[in-house]
Amino acid sequence: MNAAVQDLAGAAALANAPTVRLIRGDTVALEPVRWVWPGFLPAAMLTILGGAPGCGKTTIALSVASILTSGGDWPGGMVRASPGDVLIWSGEDAHPVLAARLEAMGADMRRVHFIDGISGSEGEAFDPGRDMPLLEATAEQLPAPRLLILDPIVSAVAGDSHKGAEVRRSLQPVIALAQRLGCAVIGVTHFSKGTAGRDPAERITGSIAFAALARLVLVAAKVQADEGDEPRRVLVRAKSNIGPDDGGFAYSLDRVEVAPEVEGQRVVWLEALQGSARDVLAEAEANPEGDEESSALDDAVQFLRSELRDGPKPAKAIFREAHDAGHSERTIRRAKSELRAESVKEKSGWVWALPIKEAKGANSANDSKAPTGGNLGNWTKSASESPSGNLGILGPLGILADEGEVF
Repeated sequence: MNAAVQDLAGAAALANAPTVRLIRGDTVALEPVRWVWPGFLPAAMLTILGGAPGCGKTTIALSVASILTSGGDWPGGMVRASPGDVLIWSGEDAHPVLAARLEAMGADMRRVHFIDGISGSEGEAFDPGRDMPLLEATAEQLPAPRLLILDPIVSAVAGDSHKGAEVRRSLQPVIALAQRLGCAVIGVTHFSKGTAGRDPAERITGSIAFAALARLVLVAAKVQADEGDEPRRVLVRAKSNIGPDDGGFAYSLDRVEVAPEVEGQRVVWLEALQGSARDVLAEAEANPEGDEESSALDDAVQFLRSELRDGPKPAKAIFREAHDAGHSERTIRRAKSELRAESVKEKSGWVWALPIKEAKGANSANDSKAPTGGNLGNWTKSASESPSGNLGILGPLGILADEGEVF
């Protein structure tokens, strides 16, 4: 090949090679930030909502959903929400539990959409770390998709949630969905244990990439109440790249009956707060040791309720899964006492279940044929008819009256 031919071949290769595309700055259109909840929840962006267990983080996210679907007033009463559709995925609470909370807060349930699984695939669950493009295609069909709640956000990470590169890669489909649909995303998560006193945005569990990717980080905490006072909680901005990064609202949690024998938890929004998240949380966590113990118990109660919501379960399996989730045996036993869970001795060992009223509340809105969960009558009958039918000594509601449970 002579030199002329070589030059022509080189020029052709250069012409077909990829190049970097540049956009000149003066051609970029400036766009204002669009807000779902002014100052607290931006549209088309990811917001992280973190805090210690027991602060009601999920209920806060559902309160936002309720206000949005019903076109209600945002906390402070200055602005009304523009009604829209909400999508909710929860890896921790059953749909009936979430629905009861939404009903308690006046949500327009016609605009609420629970993510239930993948159609065309028998029994296949929705995986936030894999199925976000499918969700985006489905959400596009809604009249006005305004909010997606992912609880917990760590479930959207396919790899190690403590590795920044894997978190960033896994959350890109979430951020892409938000941008293309103009939809706000709330990712619910916990604080890492033993981080009291640190910058609140750095306390988010897992990689710092969670807080870095979010345009706004909200944190919730319990306020240490004086003796005789009602407990209070606070929600404050810990980070914002698009507006004020301080201030927030106080709130409390209570329960109301939404159907016969069904109660739902709700948020009652209180006064506006001033100051940085670090200062507000320092006051809220003035007794970190006591608060951490209380938070561990609250977390264990939530875990145990989730384990038992579908019906009785062997205690051995509960303790094994509790250990894997980071709960001590002592704390799980305290959580059992808090829930007044029932115990019955079977041939294979002890079996636990929720009390009847709570089990009905978890299942009645989902399926009239669902297991009652708290009713251990059938278990009791089978145990009493078996040769070794020893039920032990049962206290009120079947709670073991002595400490003789042996596993």
